[in-house]
Amino acid sequence: MRQSVVKNVASSAGRWLDVAPSRFPGWIADFAERHGDAARGAALTAVLTGQNVIFTAPDGAVAECHSPFPPVAGLTVDPDACAEAIAIHAMAPRTVGVLLVRLGGYAAGVFTGTPPRLAASKTGSRLVHGRSAAGGWSQHRFARRREKQANEALQAAADAAVAVFGSWRPGGDRRDRSGYTERAAGTGAASERGPGLDAVVLGGDKRAAAELRADPRLLSYFELATDRFLTVPDPKLAVLKGAPRLYLSVRIMLTEPAN
Repeated sequence: MRQSVVKNVASSAGRWLDVAPSRFPGWIADFAERHGDAARGAALTAVLTGQNVIFTAPDGAVAECHSPFPPVAGLTVDPDACAEAIAIHAMAPRTVGVLLVRLGGYAAGVFTGTPPRLAASKTGSRLVHGRSAAGGWSQHRFARRREKQANEALQAAADAAVAVFGSWRPGGDRRDRSGYTERAAGTGAASERGPGLDAVVLGGDKRAAAELRADPRLLSYFELATDRFLTVPDPKLAVLKGAPRLYLSVRIMLTEPAN
């Protein structure tokens, strides 16, 4: 697909949308119809900019689309074919590790296939007290205790990630760990060992996730981390199970035409 600079004649106020990949081609078709000019024969255009695709309508409306797990192969200047390629890419079977962490809890899981199935998981929580408004010696003692609790919580999150991701070597090579099983939290079902992780998706609290980068056991997994960060509430099993809906969606910055 050709690369060029797009003149944005739309208004500066845009909004983010998340569209499921199965709905994305239809969304682009509707976008073209809503903002088209059939009477003059004007059509939607598609232009590649970096790893994103910008669809521009005749009336100046712009949909800047961010596909999951870039880059996307098979993109063309044809808008319909381009939308179809993005949808096919997003729904392709892959093995994805997910690590959600906040100071109060964590959830690590591996999703396989399409639609994604939770093959292994581990969740947990640790008490971390909030910040104290007290002063003097008591505040210092409380701060030390809180720091200790926070470190223990992050250590537990790192341990969970190592345990869950451990059966999937980054890059596609299976690790020989005879007899290893990991029970999916809350399900009682043991997961099978799988092929290598294709990607890792992080979520929860960015500060907490950044702290885990210092753990050398997680280095190879953080190297697979996508740019997309999932902002989710306290990581629990139900939240983890909903992660594919978030990491598979096509993110769209929609800018309406200026009046």
